[in-house]
Amino acid sequence: MTDVPERMPLSRDFFDRPVVDVAPDLLGRTLVRHTPDGPIELRLTEVEAYDGESDPGSHAYRGRTARNASMFGPPGHAYVYFIYGMWFSLNLVCGPEGKASGVLLRAGEILTGEPLAAARRPKARSANELAKGPARLATALDIDRSLNGVDLCAGDPDHLSVLHGSPAVPADVRSGPRTGVGGEGADHPWRYWIAGDRTVSPYRPHVPRRRRATSDT
Repeated sequence: MTDVPERMPLSRDFFDRPVVDVAPDLLGRTLVRHTPDGPIELRLTEVEAYDGESDPGSHAYRGRTARNASMFGPPGHAYVYFIYGMWFSLNLVCGPEGKASGVLLRAGEILTGEPLAAARRPKARSANELAKGPARLATALDIDRSLNGVDLCAGDPDHLSVLHGSPAVPADVRSGPRTGVGGEGADHPWRYWIAGDRTVSPYRPHVPRRRRATSDT
């Protein structure tokens, strides 16, 4: 078996697998974002898997909508969504077309273009914090809704790609519940990260929203 060059983009076949197989296999690989100011490269250190209509934690759990339509597309595309009316998050679509599964990119280490990422994340106290969390990652890499549906396997230098990179050693990969997911999907151990990496975000369990107290007066 020949070694795959680190700068070789991942193929569509890589993404056309069950999402719980793709997610941990993304760790250690290199995400490349081409911006007007230059490229930013990031080594993925933390991800989460979402298994579509069979997963209560997934945006696609209740079926296809205008918002989540990209999740139902061919594997190897980007699904970008807006959250809390403030931040974008980047997901990579997996599995066969119509399955609607995807991997949320939660954290990574900036390898190239650190000044560009730092300019977009001026509140980061160190390089380790530039992409420590999905919103921070998307902000640092200038990810917005214009990239929703982009094909990462097309070799388009103006958008996004994932390189083969140096996959994480399986012994270094840990798994556990997904951050902030409650209900039936709370216990799925589908968050994966590289053990001991300082760019990995802290785990936070789901906290139910409290209802506002009402008054009869």
